[in-house]
Amino acid sequence: MRKPYVLLLPLLLFLTLATPARAADNGSWSVYPVSSAVAARPYFYVSADPGRTIEDKVVVANKTDEPLTFRLYAADAYNTARDGGFAVKSLGEKMRGVGAWAELPKDRVTVPGRATVTVPFTVRVPEGAEPGDHPGAIVALDERVEQGDGGVALGVQRAVGARVYLQVGGPTLPALAVENVRISHDQPLIPGLGDSTATISYTLHNTGNVTLAPKVELKASGLFGRTLLTRDLKKLPSQLLPGQRVRLTERWRDAPQLDWTDVELTATAKGTEESAKASFVAVPWLVVGVVVAAIAAGVWLVIRLRRNPLGARGTARQAPTDPQSKVGQPAGG
Repeated sequence: MRKPYVLLLPLLLFLTLATPARAADNGSWSVYPVSSAVAARPYFYVSADPGRTIEDKVVVANKTDEPLTFRLYAADAYNTARDGGFAVKSLGEKMRGVGAWAELPKDRVTVPGRATVTVPFTVRVPEGAEPGDHPGAIVALDERVEQGDGGVALGVQRAVGARVYLQVGGPTLPALAVENVRISHDQPLIPGLGDSTATISYTLHNTGNVTLAPKVELKASGLFGRTLLTRDLKKLPSQLLPGQRVRLTERWRDAPQLDWTDVELTATAKGTEESAKASFVAVPWLVVGVVVAAIAAGVWLVIRLRRNPLGARGTARQAPTDPQSKVGQPAGG
């Protein structure tokens, strides 16, 4: 019986942020722009007005000893929901930018072992294209499915893409929003007997038309404006693409155990700044429960005593039952 496999995403894309003079690479093959007359380019960075056409060339390098055949296609880029990393759409997904505008002369290329193949391509920016950044990639996909080990084999297709940063001419608008701030708070039942942790989750949304490098500052204040925390957050996407949302979380250890806490997140990027707030009440619920129970018992006792004020003293002494007075009766009579 053949082992079933699961096709992931359906492929893994190695599109790490390229540093100068480094190509996108997974160890077996790499994809990068053809070198310019000045220097090697780590990625494509081009600009054009609506209606213009861009021509360029991409290099696919085979680092293995055997020939490899790749499916070539252009794709739009997006930020992953998990951590905001740079990713591109899979073959067959709906494309609206670079993935729809780029044209390759052929959709497959075979590269001999330890060799490179250079492929020209064009990007036709349509009339009426929205101004601003349109990131994407030229992707070389190995269509073979690699099966893993184990009772249920895991099937994976691998791909590498050279990033394309296309900017369409026109007005640019950097804009950033902080949305849906939520706070969950965990603390011990008895103050001081355990850790108190707050988890702050929020959505970072690029509402403009240019790529942003966001920074976020977290501030927390308690009663009477006391500063409890000031922190520059580190778990952020290095590039937040236009229109993209990323859901992020930040843990606050040693959060207050008895306080009214206001949390403010301030996101900044070049040309834009936006803030959002949320609050939570840190209360030791076991102590509160005991106090509430004691107050309730006291109120019940007061009400009972008011309804029956002599109940705790017994009954009053009864008056004589003989209505006749003995005044004036003769002695011994």
